[in-house]
Amino acid sequence: GGEVHALLELAAHRRSPYRPSGALRSLSLGRGWTVVTALAATVIAVVVVGLDRLTKMWITAALDRGEVIYLIPGLLSIVHVRNPGAAFGMLAEAASPWREISLVAVSAAAVVGFAWMLNRMPRDAVAERAATAAVIGGALGNLYDRVVYGEVVDFVDVYVGSWHWPAFNVADSAITIGIAVLILQAFRSDEERAS
Repeated sequence: GGEVHALLELAAHRRSPYRPSGALRSLSLGRGWTVVTALAATVIAVVVVGLDRLTKMWITAALDRGEVIYLIPGLLSIVHVRNPGAAFGMLAEAASPWREISLVAVSAAAVVGFAWMLNRMPRDAVAERAATAAVIGGALGNLYDRVVYGEVVDFVDVYVGSWHWPAFNVADSAITIGIAVLILQAFRSDEERAS
């Protein structure tokens, strides 16, 4: 069956051990994990949006603005804050009627740009496609807040002493992790091309 086909393909093509054939990837990972289809990417994005919405709905229902739950005193808290600016509070103090319109437009453009990028990626670029889908889900989660509330609900507060990282949410986490994976994969691809 599949094992024989994979071994014959390996013998026939003598591929590098770092770049196994599609049949070998199917054999070692299972067929469901060798490609990220459009449906799988959509599921990833929808799960991110769903988790983002659920956590934000819980925060807004459970905590008043500014209210804090200390999880690990001196390190980690849950807090209900609103961010009218961009990522990590940038532009939050800018008092311009164009700020909201600009942030919605940039968020929508990011969704479209990453969707275009996802559509052009090979289906077997599993990490890249999953990461891009996570970025799209995160961007959609925050875009929803911007359109509905004019600001984004943030609630994870990481700090040491009096120094606080800007509060963030599930959508921000998905975007950050997705971008980090894309950058790491780009470096990895450059290293593979160089060798």
